[in-house]
Amino acid sequence: MPSLAHVEDDVTTGSNPLDLVEQVIVANEWAFDRRSDSELAAEAQGKWCDYGLYFCWSDEISVMHFTAAFDMKAPVKQRGALYELLAKANERLWIGHFGMDEDTGMPVYRHAMLLRGTPTAAAESIEDLIDIAITECERFFPAFQFVLWGGKSANEALDAAMLECAGEA
Repeated sequence: MPSLAHVEDDVTTGSNPLDLVEQVIVANEWAFDRRSDSELAAEAQGKWCDYGLYFCWSDEISVMHFTAAFDMKAPVKQRGALYELLAKANERLWIGHFGMDEDTGMPVYRHAMLLRGTPTAAAESIEDLIDIAITECERFFPAFQFVLWGGKSANEALDAAMLECAGEA
């Protein structure tokens, strides 16, 4: 992810953090749509798939909600196994959590930033939020594939996906 050293630091109290999110998205040259003052959607390319990024700002409670959606949908018959995998994957996360959109069966990574009492989020915090989300999505993507399309149990999928390779080919 490019550094945002050029992002302006002259933030005023009560400013909308989505303005800063937009600067981060533009710096990464990702396609985005600023739907309103409280919503921004973008698409980030990953190693395994493209991720739909969605940011929603609530001025009322000073919270920015963030979602990174996988370009993958779980068939109805596989959703129970995916829920088990999501629960086990969540045990391995420091921040955020995985869930599933009930309507589409799409796995998602979610996190919320509490910003009460601060002028806005820092550029570094936004960068870290996106970087951590994509890193975790990439890390667990193979496990989701193993459960959904490989017929593996949640434990088998995590064991296979979390293998650390040694050496070089």
